[in-house]
Amino acid sequence: MRVYLDNTATSWPKPKSVVEAITDYMVHCGASPGRSGHRMSLQAAHIIYDARDLIAKMFNAEASEKVIFTANATLASNIALKGILKKGDHAIISHLEHNSTLRPLKHLEQSGLIDLSIIDCDKNGNINIEQLKNSFRPNTKIVATIHGSNVIGKVLPIAEIGAICKTHSVLYMIDAAQTAGFVPIDMQAQHIDILTFTGHKKLYGPSGTGGLCFGKNVEIDTFIHGGSGSKSEIEFHPDFYPDKLEAGTPNTVGIAGLKAGLEFIFSEGIDKIRQHSHNISKYFIDNLLKIDEIKIHGYDSENEVLPVISVTSPLITPSKFAEILDKDYEIMTRPGLHCAPLAHKAAGTFPQGTLRFSPGYFNTQEEIDYTIKSLKEILVIKNT
Repeated sequence: MRVYLDNTATSWPKPKSVVEAITDYMVHCGASPGRSGHRMSLQAAHIIYDARDLIAKMFNAEASEKVIFTANATLASNIALKGILKKGDHAIISHLEHNSTLRPLKHLEQSGLIDLSIIDCDKNGNINIEQLKNSFRPNTKIVATIHGSNVIGKVLPIAEIGAICKTHSVLYMIDAAQTAGFVPIDMQAQHIDILTFTGHKKLYGPSGTGGLCFGKNVEIDTFIHGGSGSKSEIEFHPDFYPDKLEAGTPNTVGIAGLKAGLEFIFSEGIDKIRQHSHNISKYFIDNLLKIDEIKIHGYDSENEVLPVISVTSPLITPSKFAEILDKDYEIMTRPGLHCAPLAHKAAGTFPQGTLRFSPGYFNTQEEIDYTIKSLKEILVIKNT
């Protein structure tokens, strides 16, 4: 039996409709959107337009023209942070941040352009709200937090943080890479000014897709200049959205797959998807809790968490555990620091990291039973 439990990295398998949409584009369309007026180019443009509208609908964004497609959430974060922050600005983040947010800001800080504050989180991922409230300065421009941790699954109280930012007239940006398509998000009701997302996780699109959404009060400087398919007669990049932030030919085949993934979510319903993953994860956790040689990090039975289960064992390192699971049992997981070293420091699992299991919508109880049985076999061998 082959068991894929690495959906936090990339969801697999994809819905059949996603594969069909990618194939259909390559076979029957294949043209560049906005670069010509012929029927195939127009067909490609409609794919981009419809996908943009679906993203705006999913997050209740103010305007679809401020939905920008990028290659991934990391690029989206770089575009937003480097296009908003200026010399002398102050930014605030949490200890749960992924490197896609941490590293651009540390670069700006190291370059002497901004000041950066990092708000503490406890080992279960609870953010110190009082510390956050006391960290605002006259020059604070933005608060950027992850929505759901890719290390321990903690879901941050973004509505509360957004409301705090609003009282200070400070922009609030969330990294929704782990929650987009899984946890309902309302940018307007939750006071979210900028949202970054990736397409290849819980939106069921292919790798190489992602983007950002932002409100009407947000202006982001152009990150890349070049071809846009619009205003070709001028020597400078267009200053209107989305063209202002979308230079070059877009990944239309990827966005076609992403569009199908979005349609799949709307068809199935976020609640149904989340309930299935919750049930599978709870079943998995209940069985893991019966194994004395395994410790679950950040487990919180009282609050909503993502299907992200990080464990360690005194008998075996996370990397060796993952290697044996893959090689001998065909169970795919992810060990290590998961591109989030600060989160592991908060959880007390730095520098070794953890072994992460992340069930998805297509995993079954039979697969979890097989995984539990395999874990027990490995630990018995290591304990003898």
